[in-house]
Amino acid sequence: MRTLTVTLNAALDVTYPVDRLAAGATHRVGDPAVRAGGKGVNVARVLRRLDVAVVATGLAGGCSGALLRADLVAAGVPEAMFPIEGETRRTVAVVERSGEATMFAEPGPSVTAEEWAGFVRHYRDLLAGVDLVVLSGSLPRGVPPDAYATLVRAADVPVLLDADGPPLAAGAAAGPAVITPNRLELRAATGSGPLSLGADAAVVSDGPAGMTAYTRGGVWTAEPPERVVGNPTGAGDAAVAALVACWHLPWPERLANAVALSAAAVRSPLAGDFDQDFYESRKASVLPRRVTED
Repeated sequence: MRTLTVTLNAALDVTYPVDRLAAGATHRVGDPAVRAGGKGVNVARVLRRLDVAVVATGLAGGCSGALLRADLVAAGVPEAMFPIEGETRRTVAVVERSGEATMFAEPGPSVTAEEWAGFVRHYRDLLAGVDLVVLSGSLPRGVPPDAYATLVRAADVPVLLDADGPPLAAGAAAGPAVITPNRLELRAATGSGPLSLGADAAVVSDGPAGMTAYTRGGVWTAEPPERVVGNPTGAGDAAVAALVACWHLPWPERLANAVALSAAAVRSPLAGDFDQDFYESRKASVLPRRVTED
């Protein structure tokens, strides 16, 4: 399953470990981690660890963008980022010893109309060698709100869309194979059923309570194998990677793997990583059940 991940608002992620975060106080942090990030980049990292062929693309610019690209290469993730003039954003995660994470996310660069048009051409060229596309995350300034709809329609392979707000609604209307909102994002996007937005399937996260897959063939829900304490920042991205890696499996098995890998990601301090032993030992204990939904 050759996969292309698209991260239009990629980031250079900085993670500060602290004992406890207190407003207004000075904190002495442990060794910070600086690495390429953004939702699609995190998906690509996890897919690489799952031995799924992947290429990461998106928009990258400035010093942060150069560091992001170099980190992907160092991590063994093939990259085909499209260069822009604006500076790639940074996100800062302050992670307490308890696992509680506080995020500070910059808005991202301003993208010109010419840069967006150039990226769309670049994306069309990359489609020639892939079997599946993952579109993930927020949109930087200057990128049109229907950007994901444009990218979905350009692809002649299945597309998995992980977005929220207007980009989710516009992208879902273009008919991707799967959307992966959380419950609040779904409620904000539609007052009807999960499939009313236009996707063939919707995998909806309820956070620590698990996930539900709404498909044309039925609805399944699954819970994590146990309560997991840690950093939930990349859990949704790991779930997306599991759905890609298990694309060939029936929906209940796909969902079980997504729930287990999401929980394994919470046990890792950095987004884009997961606890391999936990995933392998727990995935068989996730037992999806079929439910009746309106």
